[in-house]
Amino acid sequence: MIALPPYAALLGLTMTADDRGVPVLTMPFADSVLGRPGFLHGGAIAGLLEIAAITALRHALGTDDAGVIPLTITVDYRRGGRDAPTLATGIVTRLGTRIAHVDATAWQDDPARPIATARTNWRLDRPS
Repeated sequence: MIALPPYAALLGLTMTADDRGVPVLTMPFADSVLGRPGFLHGGAIAGLLEIAAITALRHALGTDDAGVIPLTITVDYRRGGRDAPTLATGIVTRLGTRIAHVDATAWQDDPARPIATARTNWRLDRPS
């Protein structure tokens, strides 16, 4: 399984895999991710999505040591994250030799009703 970056510990993230082996992250609701009373902070949601994207990319590359550098990350907040665990996963939509595109989705009860989504672009510094 792919190692999580250090920021994941601050968010309390744990990682499992779905039935296809794709990494799924879980962020528990806690005071450390609280925004307005009873809801997740937008920064915690964005951090979860970024880590879901990089985890999906590292999984696709098959290594933790791939030189991946974020270029852009765009988050769309769709609904408030409430007092419940939040799950997230990423999908690599393009994996080139120098650039990768990864979409990430965060949800609570139903993956078809995301609380936020992200589009990310990464520069790949891989050995030739």
